[in-house]
Amino acid sequence: MIDTPLAHEVPDEVLDRIPPIVDVDAHVVEPADVWTARLPAHARDVGPRVEYLPAGQPKLDGGGYIEAPGTQGEPVAWWHYEDHLYSVKRLIAAAGYPADEITMGGITFDDMRPGCWQPLARMEDMTLNGVEAQLSYPNYPRFCGQLFLRGKDRELALLCVRAYNDWMVEEWCGSSGGRLIPLCLIPLWDPQLAAEEVRRNAARGCRAVAFSELPSYLGLPSIYTKHWEPLFIACEETGTVLCMHIGSGTKTPQTSDDAPEAVASTIIFGNSIASMTDWMLSGVLDRHRGLKIMYAESQIGWIPYLLERVDDVWSTHRGWSNSHKFCPEPPSTYYRGQIFSCFFKDPVGVELLDRVGHDNVMFETDYPHQDGTWPHSREAAAAQFGHLDEGVVRKLARGNAIRVLGLDLVP
Repeated sequence: MIDTPLAHEVPDEVLDRIPPIVDVDAHVVEPADVWTARLPAHARDVGPRVEYLPAGQPKLDGGGYIEAPGTQGEPVAWWHYEDHLYSVKRLIAAAGYPADEITMGGITFDDMRPGCWQPLARMEDMTLNGVEAQLSYPNYPRFCGQLFLRGKDRELALLCVRAYNDWMVEEWCGSSGGRLIPLCLIPLWDPQLAAEEVRRNAARGCRAVAFSELPSYLGLPSIYTKHWEPLFIACEETGTVLCMHIGSGTKTPQTSDDAPEAVASTIIFGNSIASMTDWMLSGVLDRHRGLKIMYAESQIGWIPYLLERVDDVWSTHRGWSNSHKFCPEPPSTYYRGQIFSCFFKDPVGVELLDRVGHDNVMFETDYPHQDGTWPHSREAAAAQFGHLDEGVVRKLARGNAIRVLGLDLVP
């Protein structure tokens, strides 16, 4: 078992206060046949498929990878889609490996825990970790399906989005008895098609859809336009939560070309700050009072100051900043009932929980990524909030997730 900074010994009486967790941010490593088993025959040679080739030297660039297969060495799993190549990496299947062995080196499916990509094995790892139910974001298509947005053939891209969703609902989650919670993708390039996909999946029980925290970073219209109205209407009508994982804007912040990757990894939550500010000032949450949005892996300690600052700007600088242009009420008005965030390593945020909001926060594990707390997530939860009132503990560990996502589970 790997160690984490928050996996220290916790007294049994505190650990026992953590109920079975409803985890709102894990990841799935897509099996090799997700698309080849579901795309029409004519699309299988250009749609996503896995080939085994020697590893290359990947370079992280703006939230994606620039890479190509090598010419010698042991074969690893490479995804091919149109002219895009991507190797399956230890970094995204880190569960069970010590930190020194977790690199961007390529691996095969046999080199990772079966729970990374097999649903029955995933549920076994969840049980080991004290997790009752779990929602998983994609890996290969990127966190909101950016891969297919970049596709040259829009018809093929739409088929790929639908095939992923069919696999997610029917195979990954279908026989889990509700333990695996479906999270679907949308065709980001067409809000009307996106709305149709939301309704198609809501009809079969999916109440979560991945969206970009900063669509303008993807070259798409911002949420200040009315471009996304069909999607927002569909989500509000069906009770589907817009789920925005950190990094779903693809562009990662960096201070300089020679700064180490650790800088970007540290400050990437700044994208979530920018996104939440957009949502509060955009007017979208005023027009759609039933719409709910959720931030994954963003942590929460920064939220109280943001709420204070955005309200002050809205009031103090109203004469020149256009703060009232889209936002008729103080921006924080829209926070309490419509914006939710997740954390797994944020003792500072827990100390500020009264200001973050007991009803706005959910716990996550980030399995099987390196930053996650598996197999010590119950210990991590207990160390951070096991001392709080029992009702608050239950809200953070499971109750808020059950309420927001409309799950058929006991809070």
